[in-house]
Amino acid sequence: MYPGKHAQQYANRPAFIMAGSGESMTYAELEARSNRLAHLLRAQGLNRLDHYAVFMENNRYFLESCVAGERSGLYYTCINAYLAPEEMAYVVNNSESTVLITSAEKLAVARQALADCPKVQLCLVAGGGAGVAGRVGTARLVDFDEAVAGMPDTPIEDEWLGTAMLYSSGTTGRPKGVLRPLPDNPPSQPLPLFGFLNKLWQCEEGMMYLSPAPLYHSAPLANVSLAIRNGGTVIIMEHFDPQQYLALIAKYRITHTQLVPTMFSRMLKLPPEERARADLSTLKIAIHAAAPCPAQVKEQMIEWWGPIIHEYYGATEGLGFTACDSHEWLAHRGTVGKVLLGDIHIFDEQMQPVPKGQSGEIWFKTATPFVYFNDPERTALTRSRDGTMSTVGDMGYLDDDDFLHLTDRSTFMIISGGVNIYPQECENLLITHPKVGDAAVFGVPNKDLGEEVKAVVQTLPGVAHTPDLAVELIEFCRSHLAHMKCPKTVDFTDQLPRLPTGKLYKRKLRDAFWVGHASRIV
Repeated sequence: MYPGKHAQQYANRPAFIMAGSGESMTYAELEARSNRLAHLLRAQGLNRLDHYAVFMENNRYFLESCVAGERSGLYYTCINAYLAPEEMAYVVNNSESTVLITSAEKLAVARQALADCPKVQLCLVAGGGAGVAGRVGTARLVDFDEAVAGMPDTPIEDEWLGTAMLYSSGTTGRPKGVLRPLPDNPPSQPLPLFGFLNKLWQCEEGMMYLSPAPLYHSAPLANVSLAIRNGGTVIIMEHFDPQQYLALIAKYRITHTQLVPTMFSRMLKLPPEERARADLSTLKIAIHAAAPCPAQVKEQMIEWWGPIIHEYYGATEGLGFTACDSHEWLAHRGTVGKVLLGDIHIFDEQMQPVPKGQSGEIWFKTATPFVYFNDPERTALTRSRDGTMSTVGDMGYLDDDDFLHLTDRSTFMIISGGVNIYPQECENLLITHPKVGDAAVFGVPNKDLGEEVKAVVQTLPGVAHTPDLAVELIEFCRSHLAHMKCPKTVDFTDQLPRLPTGKLYKRKLRDAFWVGHASRIV
């Protein structure tokens, strides 16, 4: 995410525009502002390979907060803006950040967290004004603009390539910082992975990129970085709204975008006449990832948008990478693509290869090196005994043409009466029911079977949570799936705990049913 030559070549071109407020920043402004922040970070004692953290909602300060690190050889950790103070403090401390950049909107949470962050010496508050001055614990609170105002707007003398050190979302335990080795390159030379993604995602000079997701997540951050490095303009949505998203495509003549499947579902449930009015004529490519996409949803999106939808599968850890375009997906319905980076293997619990078509744990001969920062034990858990392969615990199988199909996270596999059940299939089906807005399926204790299948459903607005609807949904599942895969019971909720990135925080739901059990195997 480095303005580079574009700051001179396209000085007055907007680098980004905030979708809601209309605020924008030109390439010349992004260059100057990120330089000032880089000087401030150096003055604060941050040298190459040191760490700082960013805890903000999508706002006009976000990108310059990252660009400054990318041009000064630093690791910057963008923190999930929805974390509670204790969770946020863990990430700040674990990342060894000594500077925190937050916003007036998130300041209340940051204040509570900083009381437990003894390494943080400076907290910059974006949009806070002079009234934020003060101290919390060891940290000095200063308004962002006031702090950088006296700094030079020219590059620091010792520019080096920096990068994000992001944390896994923590759906299976404490978040883990994914640390990649940084070569001693200038910031104009990005990591090799970005060259691969630039080609795969068909990035081009002057692209118009619509970003509907939180910028603290790895995929949106990577896409925005590529758009900036290509001299494009990024339209940043503060929050996703399906009607606004479609309107922005037409307003800004969007060429590139990336979404998550829940966004597809929300757009598909708009009134047909509203979808028909959407002007998608400028869209060249729409990428999706982060969560498995129900096949029915994907089919409807391709029918609506045409064969411009590309899917990929990869973890923040960068173990390996699969991808497919619309034509490949239609020929291999449900796939997340063919391996493009890394060497894939599907193993059973004894680390033995399983036949094609049979589900097992997905392992890669690692495409890009990484460790979990300050966590050698959990790094070791991702490695095979000989250290040549890595996994994040996802389950899947390869079809006869070597296209990968996901079945679930291994930690959410249900074992009922000795039968392995992967709940993703049932979730994908439930989401297609006309009364269902979102669904989570997981295992709960059963004395006879060990576990039984439970569904928690978020209905569409106005749909009553009744016993009759629960029966209707169970019967709906049984009309499409083997009964053992279907929920025995259905609970309802107003809102499932789905992260803004699209990932379902299923552990929060499941753990409530396992209170009092020392093990999740009965």
